[in-house]
Amino acid sequence: MSQSKGSGRRRKHYLFAYGTLLPGLAPARMRHLVQKLKLAGRGSIRGKLFDLGAYPGAVPSRTESRVRGQVYELPNDPEVLARIDQHEEFDPHQPHAGVFVRKRRRVRLESGNKVSGWVYFYNGSLDGARLVESGDYKSAYRRRQ
Repeated sequence: MSQSKGSGRRRKHYLFAYGTLLPGLAPARMRHLVQKLKLAGRGSIRGKLFDLGAYPGAVPSRTESRVRGQVYELPNDPEVLARIDQHEEFDPHQPHAGVFVRKRRRVRLESGNKVSGWVYFYNGSLDGARLVESGDYKSAYRRRQ
């Protein structure tokens, strides 16, 4: 879903969110930023989702398991992605040193369309983590409340 360079329109950039950047789950310091993101729709990526206690973590997988979440169109403001990087403890200058790593992945929208979007994958130990079988953290979070 990118625009041609000659049209004068910018290429769209997307973010796939599956945990604490979802509406209703964002911490107070991130709510205003999340509310400014343009919702592109529900979607999923190939991967496995784990409940790590305070937040979830997705890991890539070659199986058919899916992680479900929301797809946002990012605004044309690099500061927005920088703030999300901080929230996810991701440093683009040391990409594998943080709790999460940011990678581009193909995201399948519920409409059937596919977009390339940023995904934050968990980069730590899964010892003691619980697999979220449904791949839907928001539903799992509501059930445990």
